Amino acid sequence: MKKTASNPKIEAAGDLDNAVDRHAHEPAYLQICNFLKDQIGKGIYLPGHRLPSESELCRRHQVSPMTVRRSIKILLDNGIVTTVQGSGTFVKAPDLGQVTFSLDEFYNLFKDRDRTRVRLLEALTLQADRTAADRLQVNEGNRIILLRRVLIRDGDPIIYHREFLIYDPTRPIVEAELEITSLHGLFVGGSQTFLKRGELTLEATVLNQEQAALLNAMPLQPAFRIEHLFFDFNEKPLSWGQFVCRADVLRFKTTVGSSLR
Repeated sequence: MKKTASNPKIEAAGDLDNAVDRHAHEPAYLQICNFLKDQIGKGIYLPGHRLPSESELCRRHQVSPMTVRRSIKILLDNGIVTTVQGSGTFVKAPDLGQVTFSLDEFYNLFKDRDRTRVRLLEALTLQADRTAADRLQVNEGNRIILLRRVLIRDGDPIIYHREFLIYDPTRPIVEAELEITSLHGLFVGGSQTFLKRGELTLEATVLNQEQAALLNAMPLQPAFRIEHLFFDFNEKPLSWGQFVCRADVLRFKTTVGSSLR
């Protein structure tokens, strides 16, 4: 990494001042750490900018090298800066490759039983076509179960669910499975939960005519499709299906970069 040019905003911001209050209860290393975080948060040090060297920070704040190292370690541990051997410490840019999105909002749609109910559209046995047989690891033509449901929140249909399950005559479908999805069981567990793990795939899509009619929406309206494949404790597929949710009722949010609070 090349050494960056000096930043003229640093002088104007008073970065050369001693940030350590000897009478404060907060230790010196934490004061320096918070001071540097504040400078980064104000944009005085931008991603890629090199922070003052260890010796420079010692001189400016009249502290020992050990104190400065403790300050920098906190910034490193929080992902705010990175060090380059022989070059110094640099403000770290947000790593978009590490961004993850939570399904909390999606899960909460199932969790609130007072506002949410599930309407069963269809429950029947049928022969597995090639796609379903491949997902469920059964022979094409084997009997499987199809469930079609709509999740309704405050009277408004928001999610359409189509699910195929392994047919097992020794394990009949229980009422809980008809009324609430296997995904809820995977989230919260329960006596009827036989799931060990699940694989979820999220895609942007648009509603087809059937989905739009069921969700009181217009065809081609934006939506999210969450495909799921659930496995039992023997690593055998139990169910495969898709949730289709109107995009106007579901948002996925994440935090990029490190918090400077």
